[in-house]
Amino acid sequence: MTTTNLEARLVEVVRADPNLMHVLTTVRALDLPDWRLVSGAVYQAVWNAQTGRAAGYGVKDYDLAYFDASDVSYEAEDEVIKRVAAAFDEPFRSQAEVRNQARVHLWFENRFGEPYDALTSTDQALSRFVAPTFAIGVRLEADDAITVAAPFGLEDVFSMTIRPNPLRPLAKGWAKTIANARGRWPELTVVEPERVDL
Repeated sequence: MTTTNLEARLVEVVRADPNLMHVLTTVRALDLPDWRLVSGAVYQAVWNAQTGRAAGYGVKDYDLAYFDASDVSYEAEDEVIKRVAAAFDEPFRSQAEVRNQARVHLWFENRFGEPYDALTSTDQALSRFVAPTFAIGVRLEADDAITVAAPFGLEDVFSMTIRPNPLRPLAKGWAKTIANARGRWPELTVVEPERVDL
């Protein structure tokens, strides 16, 4: 299936999920710079559609990424986190995970033990995610179009395949990530890394 067809299918899945549309509509109104809803809630919506599960099954949070290099302080990011939280009622308020991609390089190595070069956009961050199937982001535009960013394409997402990101070292928590995903979606196909760096 072509990239255009897969993008159209993804948009259909997103529009059919009332929780995703609620998050997208709410965040659009906040007008955050270079924002997207990324990763879990998006690819998991596809997996639910592919397996006939209810919308929202297995979704633990909504990862909201934005990019603002004008102030990369923790305090500035915290203000945005509070602003996003205030826009939602529960359970969405507790499930919204907001990160300024312009400051990830400041804390990533301390937290995950690997270097992380500074980013220039939210979409660039996707290419560094743990697996190609996780590297997906959507945004509800002013004209109600849903735009998609997926640097590795959408084939892995729709085939429910998880493989390591070839552009970065294997994530330290790879085994735990896979076990967690398989626990909720046993239909997944996992392409294990050729070797594990110890």
